[in-house]
Amino acid sequence: MGTPAKNPIKSTETTFRIVEALHSLDGAGVSELAEHTDLPRSTVHNYLSTLEQEEYVVNDGGQYEVGIRFLELGAYARNRRQIYNIAEPEVARLADETDELANFLIEEHGRGTYLQRARGEAAVQVEAHVGTRVSLHSTALGKSILAHLPESRVDEIIEMHGLEQTTPKTVTDRDELFDQLADIRERGYAFDDEERLKGLRCVAAPVLSNDNRVLGAVSVSGPSHRIRDDRFRNTLPEKVLETVNVIELNVTYS
Repeated sequence: MGTPAKNPIKSTETTFRIVEALHSLDGAGVSELAEHTDLPRSTVHNYLSTLEQEEYVVNDGGQYEVGIRFLELGAYARNRRQIYNIAEPEVARLADETDELANFLIEEHGRGTYLQRARGEAAVQVEAHVGTRVSLHSTALGKSILAHLPESRVDEIIEMHGLEQTTPKTVTDRDELFDQLADIRERGYAFDDEERLKGLRCVAAPVLSNDNRVLGAVSVSGPSHRIRDDRFRNTLPEKVLETVNVIELNVTYS
């Protein structure tokens, strides 16, 4: 949830509550949605009928699903960001050069959102896709961004979303996280050693503007058996930093 509204509109909250429930359930019927959201069945049906009318959900024999029209809005929001259009070809090149999965992520409302995922020849398939939102503290991408936000903003994000543990290696202590963020600022890049997904490692670096505002982060990720030793600690960080350097130059002179 984002910053609380001063005068929230209950019907709007209910609409998105139902849409998000459809997403988390991967489609559902009226009864299942009513139970999941703790709303009356008639209320859920009325909202779904309206969403179907406006083409934001589809009804397949009583099974409702999120409609593809949301993709139009998401693609519009992504493409209007200058940083995405600048980063996209460089992230694709990084994937080709490393044969791994390359990513570009931004922060919005205290979460990380993948704007791009490019697959190299040997890239593994993971559950996240473009548009997936993740906790910032459990990814190298997110920690790269947190390291360059004001401490007060990081505390706000922790207050909003907590420090959820997703694997045994996830950092869940504020002081330990801030120690890691200081190290990231000093060396210029971050590591994720199976902190979000077991068996997956990641190297990331932030994309900064001329005035040191963090615009996003770039990463390479892959299986821990392949991303290890010198490749994990030196080779891939160098590749990621090279990519970030090109993006930052293009941002400056575009």
